[in-house]
Amino acid sequence: MASPVSHLSLWETTKNELRNVFSTSDFDSWISTLQAIGYSDDQTLLLEAPTVLAEAWVSSNFSDSIRRQLTLAAGRNMNFEIKAPKQSDVREATAVVESTRTTRASRASAAATPPAIKATNTFENFIVGPENEMAHGASIAVAKDPGHVYNPLFIHGPTGLGKTHLMHAIAHSLYASNPRARIAYISSETFVNDFISSLQSGSVAPFRRKYRELDLLLIDDIQFLAGKESTQDEFFHTFNELLNNHKQVVLTSDRPASEIAKLQDRLVSRFQWGMVASIQAPSLETRIAILRKKAQARGMELQPEIAEFIASRIARNVRNLEGAVTRIVGLSGMTRKPLDLPQVEKLLHDILVEEASHTLTVEVIQRKVAEHYRIQMSDMTSKRRMQNIAFPRQVAMYLATQLTSMSLVSIGEAFGGRDHGTVIHARKTVTNQMEVDANVRRTVDYLRGQLSTNR
Repeated sequence: MASPVSHLSLWETTKNELRNVFSTSDFDSWISTLQAIGYSDDQTLLLEAPTVLAEAWVSSNFSDSIRRQLTLAAGRNMNFEIKAPKQSDVREATAVVESTRTTRASRASAAATPPAIKATNTFENFIVGPENEMAHGASIAVAKDPGHVYNPLFIHGPTGLGKTHLMHAIAHSLYASNPRARIAYISSETFVNDFISSLQSGSVAPFRRKYRELDLLLIDDIQFLAGKESTQDEFFHTFNELLNNHKQVVLTSDRPASEIAKLQDRLVSRFQWGMVASIQAPSLETRIAILRKKAQARGMELQPEIAEFIASRIARNVRNLEGAVTRIVGLSGMTRKPLDLPQVEKLLHDILVEEASHTLTVEVIQRKVAEHYRIQMSDMTSKRRMQNIAFPRQVAMYLATQLTSMSLVSIGEAFGGRDHGTVIHARKTVTNQMEVDANVRRTVDYLRGQLSTNR
């Protein structure tokens, strides 16, 4: 029997080769999440998958390639067995995946296969804080009783804060309890492209069956439907069909539905029918918890001073926190020594620089807007209400809500101690003006572009 080091070494070598075999999304979502835990005999490697869905999907789709690369890496015939913590559902889940795969070629209207979601994006791996607890709680409720509570669920917030993680977690939870569930996780761009292809090929009916016969439809970045009138019409009817049949719809966006320009009013209204939950940037404490959780998942205890250092420097994007942990665990595993702060800072230099370059403050926004409208910087925090001052101030508040992760309360405080209701009013006023006045829209878009480029 091979030693414990051997099974780990064999799997690492195999994974490195599989990285060149599979697409980046397949590798990151499925292969990278598998752990080698030993051998059942000299020719069978034991792998552990994080979820039942991951076990079924890997077994169904990637077995031959994994077996081939294991044999090449070991220099002898090798096989593998894969297990997940919840063993009771595995046979049924695998059977459903196999059945779907064998029939989809002959059935144009076949239900969607298990969605291509990241295996580690489960509820267990999601760190809950004040900034996301409503979205998290609503997602769990939807997973437990899809189609009947919070339908649709609309989650909005800046990029990289966990919206996609929650969508994946809902899919994992539903699939684990019902492997026969028809689930589709897609981007709005995929929906648009599928619709266009169906029009070009004259296969609109199969397209409609594909999406309207689902049990769970999850669409990321729904804001990209803006301006696409025909696709919006099609999605409107798909949405209605699903909700009328008590099927669950989950949508994410980088902004509230009411702030998505060129989105039909009837869609805005329907997106607000169920639960609307926002996700804000995590606090320092939450970011530290995220770092420790991700490090522990990789078998490493992160030193408190290192966790606090990283969390204080990476505040904008949770994905960057995960990237930092991956690098630290990798280098520590190679050197077999704990890292000190100077090493960590050097290792994460590019991430820290990129993060710093995207840190946009309210003061920077205020100054840019004041310069454009040729008013005094002090007018941004003053009580003066003249129109030539009040509206630029509202524009600055609007941009602060769009380009920073600050809370409405914090933004109001930065504008002379105003309350969050004033910020909400400013955001609504500017949004309305952009819809009816092309000059206002061009000005705000110009300022947004300037601030986005220079931050």
